[in-house]
Amino acid sequence: MKVESDGKIYEFQKPILVSKLLEQLSLNRETHLVSVNGRLVTEDFRLAIDDEVKVIRVISGG
Repeated sequence: MKVESDGKIYEFQKPILVSKLLEQLSLNRETHLVSVNGRLVTEDFRLAIDDEVKVIRVISGG
């Protein structure tokens, strides 16, 4: 599967949980959301090989 994060593309060859994906990319779960095929998913969602995945950094202002 192809994963887009911060303008970079990463390739993964087998299914993986969203929580493990964020861990492998060294990204904080509290500051990033994951979109799969155009919809937001939770950390326990299992990504499939043919999914289109985007990691989105959450930005808060004040």
